[in-house]
Amino acid sequence: MSASALVKPITYLKTHAADVLVKVSETRQPMIITHNGEGKMVVQDIESFEAMTRAVAMLKILAMGRKEIERGKGRPAREAIASIRKRRRHART
Repeated sequence: MSASALVKPITYLKTHAADVLVKVSETRQPMIITHNGEGKMVVQDIESFEAMTRAVAMLKILAMGRKEIERGKGRPAREAIASIRKRRRHART
């Protein structure tokens, strides 16, 4: 599918909403809706939206971790794992 087929004016969405729903769901390609020649919204299938949301959340977590390391608050994985194991052992007793 060409990129131009994924850009439609709002009038197309108004008159072909059911077709847009089917096309976006089947192809999993977002459709850009324009108003007065400018892109104004994106119509996307729910599975792609959820995958994108999970990816953004993971990137935020990674960015937060990187900032912690830059602040000197990180520690080696072996040390962290040993600490977790120690806490688990104490919790069982």
